[in-house]
Amino acid sequence: MNAKVSDEQLVAYLDGQLDTEQRQRIDDAVSQDPMIGLRLQWLNRSSLPFKSAYDELGRQAPMVHLQAMLDTLPAPARPALSRRWFLAAAAGLVMSGVLADRLFIGWQMSQQKENWRQLVADYMTLYVPQTLDDLPTDAVAQRSQLRTIDARLGLRLAHAQLALPRAELKRAQILEYDGVPIAQITYLDPAHGPLALCITRSNTGSRHFAQEQRRELNIVYWADMEHAWMLIGHNPMDDLQGMANDLRARLSG
Repeated sequence: MNAKVSDEQLVAYLDGQLDTEQRQRIDDAVSQDPMIGLRLQWLNRSSLPFKSAYDELGRQAPMVHLQAMLDTLPAPARPALSRRWFLAAAAGLVMSGVLADRLFIGWQMSQQKENWRQLVADYMTLYVPQTLDDLPTDAVAQRSQLRTIDARLGLRLAHAQLALPRAELKRAQILEYDGVPIAQITYLDPAHGPLALCITRSNTGSRHFAQEQRRELNIVYWADMEHAWMLIGHNPMDDLQGMANDLRARLSG
């Protein structure tokens, strides 16, 4: 943590709880130290549901002890229930032996499972058939692309395992978000347009097929012990489910 500006001060800045002089101090610090600016962006982007998180933590915490801690503060110093309040309360609970980090870690893991599919859906909305039409379909080049994915994600993908009915494999590439690699294997379906099989690492264990819609795109997703998978496109859901069944059987064989 930077000695000049604490995370609590940055959260108070984001919550509009600082006076003009204090805000100016934060602005000056951000302009002088890019790392403070990055911390501020992270705290702002996280938008954690602190109220609901506090409710859950409260159900697990020794509330009598917590209330006794708060009662020692002078009334004007007791902060309102906000992100700043929650950070301070959580820190106090950790010091008193309550494992508050379990709440944050559980919330972050659930968000990561959701967010990577949303990121893929956002990216896929930019695709139109013309995006893929002119891409070369050289099998040698595609095998080389698959080796890049294998190296980043610990996979062993064979070109034949990835074949889909009607859809032509056009490209395999690695995308990255916040240091997390996501493989995208893109197809062009003559009837429904761009289609993609996407993969990222996962340690949440094997999961059965599930379906959802994001950004007007249909998604079928599942997981094995080390990776999460999703098939996304404008194809009807039943069509995607059938392809996902075939892919999972081939890829786990």
